[in-house]
Amino acid sequence: MRAARKQQSGATAYEACLAWARTLVAFFILTVSTSVASASSPLVSAEWVLSNLGSEDVVFVDLQPVNGYARVHLPNAVNTQYGQWRQRRPVKGKALPDIAYLEKLLGSLGIKPTDHIVLTPIGMNAGEIAVATRIYWTLKVIGHEKVSILDGGLIAYSRLPKPIFTKQMTRVRATKYTANPNPAMAPSMDDVLTAWKKGMAIFDYRSHEEYVGKAGGPRPGTIPGAQNLPFDQLVEPKQGGKFLTLERAKALFSTQGMDPMQAHIGFCNSGHRASLAWFVTHELLGNKQGLLYDGSMAEWQQYPDNPIAVPK
Repeated sequence: MRAARKQQSGATAYEACLAWARTLVAFFILTVSTSVASASSPLVSAEWVLSNLGSEDVVFVDLQPVNGYARVHLPNAVNTQYGQWRQRRPVKGKALPDIAYLEKLLGSLGIKPTDHIVLTPIGMNAGEIAVATRIYWTLKVIGHEKVSILDGGLIAYSRLPKPIFTKQMTRVRATKYTANPNPAMAPSMDDVLTAWKKGMAIFDYRSHEEYVGKAGGPRPGTIPGAQNLPFDQLVEPKQGGKFLTLERAKALFSTQGMDPMQAHIGFCNSGHRASLAWFVTHELLGNKQGLLYDGSMAEWQQYPDNPIAVPK
């Protein structure tokens, strides 16, 4: 009897030990997979940022104005201005700089093609977050693989129990950056016209007033057949720097009669606002058939043969 009890006790201890080992392995796998997923995900949380401040392969790119960066920023963050990422004098409305210029810009920031870039806007509103999404899109056009945006921006980060900031300027060691361009991500006006003629869905992410021709440039209206969803509806109304959940984003598109998972081309006036919606469809929802038209209406309306209509 004692021997049986001893054997049963030993078996119970073994089973408990085995269960603990399985739990430990599962926890390890979950931790590693979560870390990998976070490192490559389009959005990272404020908590993730805090825990990765010392990572050697992560470059935090601060998008504040120069005076804001001088007051406070993340440790070792490099600062860049939105104007550096757009042509100062857009050619026919296209604001995307050439590849050679962007290579020099990234090199001047000390960024290498293998670095994980984390863009950190302030997080005030949709327009300001669109600065991050437009730069994100630009980085994808030149083939940079690891890029993320801080969801909620620095405002969300500042709300952590113990956020770490600094005033110390970051010393940048310039590098030589070599791009691996993906031009298919930046359709030209002719590409858009051809796609429109073939019946591809066109999404207008400007305001409703611009869409129906009550505001806008010299040729008010929209590309005929385009569906409208104002870009600023894709962020939290009371937390303008935080994106909607994927479920709410899908529902929002649905209420407008739009399918975010179909092949489509999105536009606004200059490719700025539409970049936020592109980020939602292409990066967060995973629709790689959703494209952004850089030139948008600033370019489209300059050509009289390009059709424009006022929706009824």
